Amino acid sequence: MALYGRKIGHRLGVSLLGLAALLVAIVLVALFLTLVVAAWPAIARFGWGLIGAAGWAPNRQVFGLGPALYGTVVSGVLALGLAVPVGVGVALLLTEEFVFLPRSLQGICGFLIDLLAAIPSVVYGLWGIFVLIPALGPLAAWLHGVLGDWVLFATPFLGRGMLPAVLVLALMVLPTIAAIARQSLGSLDRELRVAAMAVGATRWEAVRGVLLPAAGTRILGGVLLALGRALGETMAVTMLIGNVPDRIEASLLAPSSTIASLIANEFAEARGLQVAVLMYGALVLLGLVAGVHGLAEGILQWRSPTGNGRP
Repeated sequence: MALYGRKIGHRLGVSLLGLAALLVAIVLVALFLTLVVAAWPAIARFGWGLIGAAGWAPNRQVFGLGPALYGTVVSGVLALGLAVPVGVGVALLLTEEFVFLPRSLQGICGFLIDLLAAIPSVVYGLWGIFVLIPALGPLAAWLHGVLGDWVLFATPFLGRGMLPAVLVLALMVLPTIAAIARQSLGSLDRELRVAAMAVGATRWEAVRGVLLPAAGTRILGGVLLALGRALGETMAVTMLIGNVPDRIEASLLAPSSTIASLIANEFAEARGLQVAVLMYGALVLLGLVAGVHGLAEGILQWRSPTGNGRP
């Protein structure tokens, strides 16, 4: 009787899990179809050309997602460039025995890093406005004065722009990278460390030549997941990036725009075709984020012996 009850419970659990997975798939498909229907007037009128077009003047029916798409990709990639070395370094600090921190301090540092993920986006935005931007003023002025001939620093710093948005994005995705790198390094067999040092490798050589390559695939998957978070971030970026959707500025000191910030700024007052264009942008952003997450999952599945993304 007990065995029969366990079988019933097992089947019920499997059915509930299958129903939950099906519900998620239905929600995603419904979301995609809703965006397609809402964006269809813009798709029919502009086609693929809207993605790369520049210009934004709703009163003249001039639309282009090129600058916002550029800002989305550039801000996300630059934020990762800053966050990945720090995140992996933090993971090493919290998992390896050779570091200078005692175990109690490692736990405190791990808690503080994880706490960064719980801070609301609007708080990051406010911190960027009242603390980061004033602090960046002298540095940005120096960069423009000394390196102004370079396209990356060719414009004066007006406060809000790509640079503060990138720095805040890097801080926001840091906990994701650090957590996944920490989990990946911590799950490695201790024998790897012992074997590397047994053949004469120093602790740093063991980390660089054995541990990081062994955990590299899962860390890369975590980096791509963090990139998906950075691409879709809205509130903090909207508050800091300057929101100039009509042109592409290569300078890090100039205002820019992202698809998410464009939608947040324009949607409340949008009417007619402008709404369809914004939904077109949401569809592009959804596809971009889905592609990044799919690539991350594909990497994990490809290198996983069990085929489930785990070692």
